[in-house]
Amino acid sequence: MTGFLHGCVTAMITPFKENGVDLTSLGEMIDYQIGSGVEALCILGTTGEPATMSEEERSETLSYAIKRAAGRAKIVAGTGSNSTAQAVENSRRAETLGADGVLVVTPYYNKCTQAGLLAYYEEICAAVKIPVVAYHVPQRTGVTMHPETVEALAQIPNFAGIKEASGDMAFALDILRRVRGKCDVYSGEDLLNLPILCAGGAGVFSVLSNVVPKAVISLCNAVFERKLYAANSMADKLFPLAKALFSEVNPIPVKEAMNLLGFRAGVPRGPLTPLEEEHRELLMREMIKFGLEVKA
Repeated sequence: MTGFLHGCVTAMITPFKENGVDLTSLGEMIDYQIGSGVEALCILGTTGEPATMSEEERSETLSYAIKRAAGRAKIVAGTGSNSTAQAVENSRRAETLGADGVLVVTPYYNKCTQAGLLAYYEEICAAVKIPVVAYHVPQRTGVTMHPETVEALAQIPNFAGIKEASGDMAFALDILRRVRGKCDVYSGEDLLNLPILCAGGAGVFSVLSNVVPKAVISLCNAVFERKLYAANSMADKLFPLAKALFSEVNPIPVKEAMNLLGFRAGVPRGPLTPLEEEHRELLMREMIKFGLEVKA
């Protein structure tokens, strides 16, 4: 299927406090994103640190986000697992809670075959009626999904596309040419948002848009409106900030960036650690250069 999402989808962080999720702070961030014009929010994706959260925390967080958004933006829930049964259960729960769609990462660690990947997504798609978006991020999962596999999945009625985050533009182009008109491709790599959009991507799942949602929306819209000079200018402006946001593994820098903007983002949960001072200074410099007001 095509057309499930279009434009900027923010990969939301999960703000933590000592004894759980800071839902009040999450609500403020959701309002900030929706007020900026973001079409959809991804809850419990990689940036949301679901691997460090209990099942109760994940359900509570997703339920709260759906109620807070109140139909003002689509909610896409991260539901992938290295167990097909668990991914199916997670996806069914998300659908029951009211999520508009699910983002399902390839099964990590087990290193299944392409046949295993097909079976994994087929079973998840069969278990829910809402759109399913695959998430391809081999540097985290150790699993590469071949373009031919994505092409086969595009035949499933509620398979809505793929968040492509391999970092390999040639790979992304191969997927795009195979599935064009059958399902959508979304950039999952902020530094490659521009070329993937220009090649026909339907939108972006963005970490960067936590911090500067209006700018990422402007980039998307400039491409969609075929204003390539404006799109290149915005991409040039965003590039140094995006680099700073990946100076350490995501979501370490973006959580600190949100703290610097005045939100109560807290710190990542272990084994992730707070941003090192050298990278914090770099991040602050780039935020200030971009024109953001930093509360150091």
